[in-house]
Amino acid sequence: MVNLSRFDLVTLSLFAAVARHGSISAAARQANLAVGAASRRIADLEDAVRTPLLYRRASGVELTEAGRACLQHALRILQDVEQLAGRMSDYASGAVGQVRIAANTSSITQFLPEDLSAFMAGHPGIRIELEEQNSADIVAALNENRADVGVFADRTPAEGLATYPYREDELVLIAPRAHALASRRAVAFRDTLDCDHVSLPDATSLANRIREESSRLDRPIRPRIQVRSFDAICRMVATGMGVGILPRLAAAPHAKSMNLKLVALEDGWARRGLLLGVRAPEALTAPARLLVSHLRTAATPA
Repeated sequence: MVNLSRFDLVTLSLFAAVARHGSISAAARQANLAVGAASRRIADLEDAVRTPLLYRRASGVELTEAGRACLQHALRILQDVEQLAGRMSDYASGAVGQVRIAANTSSITQFLPEDLSAFMAGHPGIRIELEEQNSADIVAALNENRADVGVFADRTPAEGLATYPYREDELVLIAPRAHALASRRAVAFRDTLDCDHVSLPDATSLANRIREESSRLDRPIRPRIQVRSFDAICRMVATGMGVGILPRLAAAPHAKSMNLKLVALEDGWARRGLLLGVRAPEALTAPARLLVSHLRTAATPA
């Protein structure tokens, strides 16, 4: 049985060079080896395979039939190793891999589609796994290593995370065009509290923000119905179930088709920041670092 454990890549590469040049001394010069050391490596290879691989003549060397078979396999091994090195280099540089993102509804409906599309066009070897979650759940997913990158609302407690500004959105009132508040150019939040509201579930960051602001005014909000998506809020408002508060960019596509009016909110808290969050920047994989850098650059005004 041939002992393959004595094979090494340097010797296989040297053997391929010997076959190419027809000379051990020429192959030794190419490999930066002494001729004696090169000859010893070739002899050790022949000992390992238990058969001569070269005919040695004064004018040079020529492959035996076993040598030709050995060369064929050696070239295949060297090619596979080169491809392996290139593949691993892609992973090391971040050109290949996967990034897990947990993001809230606001970021997914307004900003992430374009930003992720641009990133993936420039990094086709990176796969994005995107999951929509509430902001508080996103922080938990990051801390528990169920996500690499998170995008969540700025008021979300994020202890233990590194955070960076991502985008800012504007909350607006959504009302049917026949509604009394729809005729205004802007409205204070307190003026909406006499109306029934269509809202998101209590666990969402947007519902929490609205509830906090109504508590600050000591005037509880009147929730008529809760639904789970921005689209459902618009549909409910369009049927006269109440008014709603949503990010302008998320609501705008529905406004015309559902005959809704978007009215600016005068309150400062209606300008809302979205944050990028990671658990430990220094521990991010190369693809995740590339994505965070891309999203931070996308957030910077030109």
